[in-house]
Amino acid sequence: MAYAIKAENVSIRYMTGDFKDIGLKEYIMRHLTGNYHVKEFWADKNVSFTLEPGDMLGIIGSNGAGKSTLLKAVSGIMVPTEGWVNARGKIAALLELASGFDRDLTVHENAYLRGALLGYTREFMDRKYDDIIEFAELQDFQDRPFKQLSSGMKSRLAFSIACLVEPDILILDEVLSVGDGAFRKKSETRMREILSGGVTGILVSHSIGQVRSMCNKILWLDHGRQITFSDETEKVCDAYEEFLITKALPDGENGITEMAEAYQERLAREAAEQAKTEQERLLELLRTGSREAAEKAAREFLFGDGPETEPEVSEMAGSQTI
Repeated sequence: MAYAIKAENVSIRYMTGDFKDIGLKEYIMRHLTGNYHVKEFWADKNVSFTLEPGDMLGIIGSNGAGKSTLLKAVSGIMVPTEGWVNARGKIAALLELASGFDRDLTVHENAYLRGALLGYTREFMDRKYDDIIEFAELQDFQDRPFKQLSSGMKSRLAFSIACLVEPDILILDEVLSVGDGAFRKKSETRMREILSGGVTGILVSHSIGQVRSMCNKILWLDHGRQITFSDETEKVCDAYEEFLITKALPDGENGITEMAEAYQERLAREAAEQAKTEQERLLELLRTGSREAAEKAAREFLFGDGPETEPEVSEMAGSQTI
């Protein structure tokens, strides 16, 4: 199958040093005399992955891992220092949600401005505008200056424009966490609808739960280095959760498997400890607490405070009385 996005040994270097702090004349003088200092910082180093149409890639990693820098290369904002990346189709990228808006223009005007920046015609935006505003839940704010909106409202508008237009590739950098719980759920539902239509997505998120539920491929970065690229999303997420606890990176694919297994064992131990704690609490209530408190705790322990059709603990206890 033809790929939608392909990155091959992508490396991105930032240069820092004297030329950042001195004027052009002084820089030229130092350059001619060799009396200047330059430092290199590789934000990403030898990152490779391939996505097919309809794939959703989750990129995980701690702060400073190179996630956002890589997205800028994929979206064409930056050119890799080494390697290459090719994205086929129209890209809608939400990297910095407040960018591309004019704080003094109204919500209505900014919607058209952002649409123009994404390459859409006025006729297309005329057809989509009402849907965009409705999805963003900004019907009562269309004539307000953008600067008067809360950060959540601004994020909702940016997300709505990107998702309700028609991109081939949708790139999201920590934007599915915007808004309240209801809007986040609506955003995730919309993302699944888009992906089911063949749109390719990339999601950067610190929410491992979002990556687990939405992504079929995963890329783990650490200080610019690629730890793994895989379609075993659950296993890699488990390994990453273990890394967040131990701060120990895996040694190859076998190490990822071992860390994932260690995380599952950790969850099993914690569940067993929780069950033990609940059992001890119940026994203590049975010994020293009131009958009502003991019955309530027993119901929660035995049935998870289930439906009323479950037998009453008092009846069960009474049937065992001698």
